[in-house]
Amino acid sequence: MPRRNHFLLLLPLTLTLSTLVANPVAAVAAPPEAPVTPEAAAPRVLWKTVTRDMFDDHGKVTITKKTIQLGEGTPATGIRYLGPVPRGEYEIRCQAKRTGGGDFFYGLTFPVGQDYCSLIVGGWGGSAVGLSNVDGLSAIENSTTQYIEFKKNHWYTIRLRVAAGKIAAWIDEKQIFEIATEEHTFDIWWEQTPLRPLGIATWNTAAEIRDFKIIDIKKND
Repeated sequence: MPRRNHFLLLLPLTLTLSTLVANPVAAVAAPPEAPVTPEAAAPRVLWKTVTRDMFDDHGKVTITKKTIQLGEGTPATGIRYLGPVPRGEYEIRCQAKRTGGGDFFYGLTFPVGQDYCSLIVGGWGGSAVGLSNVDGLSAIENSTTQYIEFKKNHWYTIRLRVAAGKIAAWIDEKQIFEIATEEHTFDIWWEQTPLRPLGIATWNTAAEIRDFKIIDIKKND
C-alpha cells in the first residue's frame, strides 16, 4: 500500500483556514439589517390626554418629537405625565407659548410631598401667574400672585423648583416667587384632579410645549 503524502493532504485545509483568518468577514455572511418599523422608530409616549370631568370637551392634542400641541378646549385641555415623578426635591423646566385664546396656557399640576399644587401661567384674563392653591387661596389671592403681559406665539422659558423646603418659579430667568412649604398648605382645584400626580392643562386656550424636562435634584447633585 503506497505511503500517503500527509503534507499534500493537509495543504488545502491549511490554505482554507488561512484564508478565513485573513478575511473573517467572508467566513460568515452578515445577516440582513432588520427593517425599522414606524413603531420602533416612534418615541416613547410619556403623555396621556385627559378626557374626564372638565376635560371631556378637550381640544386636539398632538405630540411630536419636538413639541406638544394643546388645542383649545371647552373649557380645558389637559395631559397627564406617564413617566416616573419625583416626590422629593426636583425641578421642572420647559418652554411654553400661547397660540390661541386668552387664558392660562401653562397650568402645571405637581406634587409637594404627599400633596399637590398647580402653577398657573397667564390665567384670569391672560396675565396672572401664581400657585393654586396656597392656604386655600387661588393664584390671584396669595403671596405668589404676579401679573405679566404674555405675547401670543412667543416662547417663554418656565422653571419650577421644589427643594430645600421651598417652591420657587422663574420665567425667562426672572424669579417670580419663592414660598416656604412648611409654613403653608397646598392643594388644587377639583378640576385639576385628573392631572395628578403631574400634568399640564390649558383653559379656553391653545398652547405649545417643548423641551419638557424633570430633574431629580438629589440624583443630579
